[in-house]
Amino acid sequence: MLIHKSDNVEVQLETGHKYAIRPIQAGENVIKYGNPIGHATADIAVGEQVHTHNLATNLSGKIEYVYEPDDLTRESLPSPTFMGYLREDGQVGIRNDVWIVNTVGCVNKIAEKLAKLTGAKYFAHPYGCSQLGDDQTMTQLVLRGIINNPNAGGVLVLGLGCENNNIPLFKTVLGSWDDRRVKFMVAQEHEDEIAEGVKLIEELQAYAATFQRVELPLSKLVIGLKCGGSDGFSGITANPLAGRLCDRFTAMGGRCVLTEVPEMFGAEHLLMKRCVNEEVFHKTVALINDFKDYYTRHNQVVYENPSPGNKAGGITTLEEKSLGCIQKGGLAPVTDVLTYGDRVTKPGLSLLNGPGNDIVAVTNLMAAGAHIILFTTGRGTPLGTGIPTVKIATNHTLAERKSGWIDFDASGLLEGKDLTDDLLEYIIRVANGEQTKNEINGCEEIAIFKDGVTL
Repeated sequence: MLIHKSDNVEVQLETGHKYAIRPIQAGENVIKYGNPIGHATADIAVGEQVHTHNLATNLSGKIEYVYEPDDLTRESLPSPTFMGYLREDGQVGIRNDVWIVNTVGCVNKIAEKLAKLTGAKYFAHPYGCSQLGDDQTMTQLVLRGIINNPNAGGVLVLGLGCENNNIPLFKTVLGSWDDRRVKFMVAQEHEDEIAEGVKLIEELQAYAATFQRVELPLSKLVIGLKCGGSDGFSGITANPLAGRLCDRFTAMGGRCVLTEVPEMFGAEHLLMKRCVNEEVFHKTVALINDFKDYYTRHNQVVYENPSPGNKAGGITTLEEKSLGCIQKGGLAPVTDVLTYGDRVTKPGLSLLNGPGNDIVAVTNLMAAGAHIILFTTGRGTPLGTGIPTVKIATNHTLAERKSGWIDFDASGLLEGKDLTDDLLEYIIRVANGEQTKNEINGCEEIAIFKDGVTL
């Protein structure tokens, strides 16, 4: 399959691996998706496989960028509706669960016991104490974002009492809250913390029960975009399908958010062309360069990617992975750039700071206010976070073999099918309450980014 007319490689549709369609000399760029994905390290003959043995990245350090925007005119579309929960602050939710959010990892097992007794959901993590500076701030901001996610009808904030991120301090980070929706418990202050926790959760469940589903515009939702376990089909099927959905959704006035900054390296210039103004462009430049600084600060090269699983699936260089990865954002205008703790507010496509690590990335999307995540995968994963995490398979073999993990099969794009309407209809069903596989399997976890000293 030839993806772009400028390419000098094509993809073998049985394996997802690349093969030369004309002679490529050593040092010459290998072109896929119409862009360089690295350079040949040896002469490559017609029909020869192009992979790690004869292809290397072009990436090194920082690049100078110039704002040269594309035409960002887009057609507006009407929004369909769904049946969701209208919150008292005007936000909407697609779930109405009660969540237990810990200020510190020491109370994970208390949260687990309370969840089993009440049916509330809890999200274990190891942080909230023995952290310094930016790490503690990061923990607080991510937990704040999770608490404020409107998919939760009620939240019990559970602390121990002696942690750095104690509840009185955390309240200053949380800011305002509705004391009917958010309640606090310090475990050390109660003789029977389980009985007290059950009482508070039952109060929260009674409050959540006052909300009933009502008809709402689908454009009220925030859709997170993520890929994991990518393969040679990711940039041909599942990622472009997510991109078509993103284009459709943002044309309705909806909000999408793309993360995994290291998996923009080598393709960031395409995102920069879609920035709606110079302010967003400069924020995007800073997003890329700051993450490169993070690598070099730890004496790591910026191109230490793809993973072994990616390579087995046919992806050779980070540029190749990135050019496929950013397709999840379609051609939507880039309207905002967010960092940890920020919330998605602007219609269009937002870029969210954070690594490509699957569980950290889905947690960041949840904390940024996403209601649902489109998670494309060519290798398969059961992973999910506290919001519906829709697994979109890049190939039919995976969709069939791991049907207990996969929610949607994008392989029909190889046969020329346009599955955008089908995916949109599925998203509406999920928004209406249909459970995704991660919810059915109880795969609902969080992980918080860490970059500093632990005491």
